[in-house]
Amino acid sequence: MTISLSHVHVLVDDPDAALAFYRDTLGLELRYEVENDGFRWITLSTPSQPEIEVVLSQPQAGHSKEDGEAIAALLAKGELPGPLFRTDDLDATFEKVRAAGNAEIIQEPTNQHWGVRDAAFRDPAGNMVRISQA
Repeated sequence: MTISLSHVHVLVDDPDAALAFYRDTLGLELRYEVENDGFRWITLSTPSQPEIEVVLSQPQAGHSKEDGEAIAALLAKGELPGPLFRTDDLDATFEKVRAAGNAEIIQEPTNQHWGVRDAAFRDPAGNMVRISQA
């Protein structure tokens, strides 16, 4: 038996701002964009791992009004986990994100005591996004 990762969900409050960050700034490729009941799901993947898709969706999509509002409140507080990416050039990736101006810089490239060199940002929705040197 084998198992592999296929999708990672990232909740966003503004699909257009999220698309600009994940596609235009980080370089993910748009695969699908679906609208349903007034909400959008946007699926992207990295060129190096097209089989793993990042799905951007709104907190209210597919949830009750109450649950959607509770999830949106957690998103607004920055309390939801975000994705972790790897890059072959952390410094160049960091500078690209900084120059784009569509993410809050949390941590510049840093050598961590556990052996990883990484940087951290908050995407336009407030999700923590970490990028490490491959």
